Amino acid sequence: MARQGPLTKDVSTVALGLAQVRVGAAAANIANIAPVLTSSNSIGALANTRFAGETEFWRLESGFPLMEDTAIPLRTKATLECSFKELTPANLALAIGKEWSGEVLTHSGEVSLGNLVAPIFLRMEADYTFPNGTNHMNIIFPRCQVISSVEMDMQAEDNVNVPITFEAKRADSELSGEAGNAVWDNKPLGRVIFT
Repeated sequence: MARQGPLTKDVSTVALGLAQVRVGAAAANIANIAPVLTSSNSIGALANTRFAGETEFWRLESGFPLMEDTAIPLRTKATLECSFKELTPANLALAIGKEWSGEVLTHSGEVSLGNLVAPIFLRMEADYTFPNGTNHMNIIFPRCQVISSVEMDMQAEDNVNVPITFEAKRADSELSGEAGNAVWDNKPLGRVIFT
């Protein structure tokens, strides 16, 4: 009997599980187009990871009844949302958009509240390993900010999962100083690499 419907073409391409989210300095790594962060830069255990690429379009309509003639992209953005399980001063500071030390194993420190400033610029790499253990997908935001409202929902019989959102920002050479680099001119928000 012939099978019907959308059959799997290559089982090694099916994604299952979470990406490891790694965070480092944006300016120090801005010229690197390949992944440079390692597992030591990971923010730790996660409850979820979600990549989204959003594009807004302007639409031209004509005639009666109106029908669409074309759509033109107006703006685009890329985000990676995740929820971290490891509640440390460094991760909480990251969620608020403050200076991030990367020391995720510490139990001492302070995160100040109420003194709002623009979130710092970071480099975010999400390293996803396919179930076959061989193939990878890397999402790189060479220059991003954490844009989140912090929420720690503590439960009697479950761990806390603190949601944060990394928003990609321009990293092309039109930015002055060390903020951007020409390697990102054709991909100013970053890139997704399959290996």
